[in-house]
Amino acid sequence: MRSRVFSVLAIAALATACARIAAAGGVSGGHADAVAPALLGLAVLLLAAKVGGDLCDRIGQPAVLGELLVGVVLGNLDSLGVHQLAYLKHDPAIALLAELGVILLLFEVGLESSVGEMLSVGPSALVVAILGVVAPMALGFGVSEWFHPGSVYLHLFVGATLCATSVGITARVLQDLGRSQTPEARVILGAAVIDDVLGLIVLATVTGLIAAAGGGSGVSATMVGGIVGKAVAFVVGAVAIGYFLSPSVLRMAARLRARGMLLTTGLFICFLLAYLAQQVGLAPIVGAFAAGLVIEDGHAEPFYARGSDKLHELLHPLLTFLVPIFFVRMGLLVDVRQFFDPAVIGFAVALTAAALIGKQVCGLGVLSPGLNRVAVGLGMIPRGEVGLIFANIGAAMGLNGQPIVGPQEFSAVVFVVMATTLMTPPLLRWSLAK
Repeated sequence: MRSRVFSVLAIAALATACARIAAAGGVSGGHADAVAPALLGLAVLLLAAKVGGDLCDRIGQPAVLGELLVGVVLGNLDSLGVHQLAYLKHDPAIALLAELGVILLLFEVGLESSVGEMLSVGPSALVVAILGVVAPMALGFGVSEWFHPGSVYLHLFVGATLCATSVGITARVLQDLGRSQTPEARVILGAAVIDDVLGLIVLATVTGLIAAAGGGSGVSATMVGGIVGKAVAFVVGAVAIGYFLSPSVLRMAARLRARGMLLTTGLFICFLLAYLAQQVGLAPIVGAFAAGLVIEDGHAEPFYARGSDKLHELLHPLLTFLVPIFFVRMGLLVDVRQFFDPAVIGFAVALTAAALIGKQVCGLGVLSPGLNRVAVGLGMIPRGEVGLIFANIGAAMGLNGQPIVGPQEFSAVVFVVMATTLMTPPLLRWSLAK
């Protein structure tokens, strides 16, 4: 308890000191001083992220929840009269680092999966994944239409955020319970891989529709079919071509004796596919995920023969630095004052109910007899980082001068992410113990 109190006091003391430095003019003026706010902001965000993650880890919750919560606290200090840190919400350097963090996060998610795993999952995992996208999307669209009638693109984005599944939380609970090798666990993990791909295709389709609408094009069945086809073609094409080319690229890179060539080559493939995805009108994270899928350990065997660490191990320091910045920044953008509005609270609660029910429908897709369908549905509940990524893209996109996902809707989505993250571990433990 003492260490927790000390940690909270340390964050408060650091934030106060930073505010005083900023107020004294120590972070303004000149090109060199223009960098100072970002450096100071990084110091605050990194320390806050690690302390918040540690506090949540001590009480059995995922670290990402603590990173979100400290971001919410720092982002709402201006309500208490501390305005000097408000620039953190919109600092371009911090925003860029957060964007890089989320690209690398999806790259790592892809690395943890493989094309072979996607092709080998059973029919139960496939049906569970499809239901896990269709049902939450439909429910999310309906809830958004009920509370905010008329904004079709907002409804599509809200529905897309509920499609996502953050299986990392579920995987950790299954591992802690010693149930990670059960048939239910295999269905959940297999479905989550397909769920990620389908969710990214949904995201690509929605962003494509909004981009077309911003360009003055009307929505038609032909246009929707074209966007869906482009998204599917890019994902399938990038994975298929990359799967056959990445071994040759890595073998060529292994001939160079420069240090860090495996990490450099992996990042090259990641950033190249992220760039190509953006060039064809898709979100960069679609390309980053595809890059992770096409790189397998067997392709990097020449590097491992020389004693190199695995690629995901080499990525770890970068992820440790950049990913928490993304989550804390997402918390910074939440305006707690929005929750004093009963309509926002009602929307957040209804959206959470839709998130829970939508993923419980997944259990109906379990085709093998004797499996715990409730546990499978509960394992697909947490939205985690993927839901936040979708909401962040919606907040960054605009139509007619207005963001697609406004502050109220963004705050409601963050509420859903935190609620489903908190609910999943105890519910899954209860279901598996039955």
